[in-house]
Amino acid sequence: MTFREATRDDLPAIVHLLADDPLGATRESPGEVIPDAYFAAFAAIERDPNNHQIVAELDGEVAGTFQLTYIPSLTYTGGERAQIEGVRVAAEQRGHGVGQIMIGWAIEQARARGCRVVQLTTDRQRPQTIRFYQKIGFRPSHMGMKYHLKDD
Repeated sequence: MTFREATRDDLPAIVHLLADDPLGATRESPGEVIPDAYFAAFAAIERDPNNHQIVAELDGEVAGTFQLTYIPSLTYTGGERAQIEGVRVAAEQRGHGVGQIMIGWAIEQARARGCRVVQLTTDRQRPQTIRFYQKIGFRPSHMGMKYHLKDD
């Protein structure tokens, strides 16, 4: 498996991965024409040196994706933290260790950068995903909360 920064040409595959689960299917818009909002978000990620949209490739195909963001912080004695979000593995690759390799790679990037903490969130409606993250060493030490502005 190889890892690289995503390119604009990867967006159709990334959006398909984001939509390919019960929760993602309700909030993403894959299809023949990808909404411009995805391109604008990708451009913002690309411009920000602390944000990286990563794709994992197997045999030249996108097997997974995630966003890795480095966040400066005053906590942990001014230690930077790494945030992993939007983790998705292609349906045909699930259960073959791809996710574990992806998260391991992200953790190593954070370690090499000197981050003090690696954090992520996952929806409580994904108990299998929660078990996966706990199995590889993540602990539910904090309670994450979200306020969806579109729902106002």
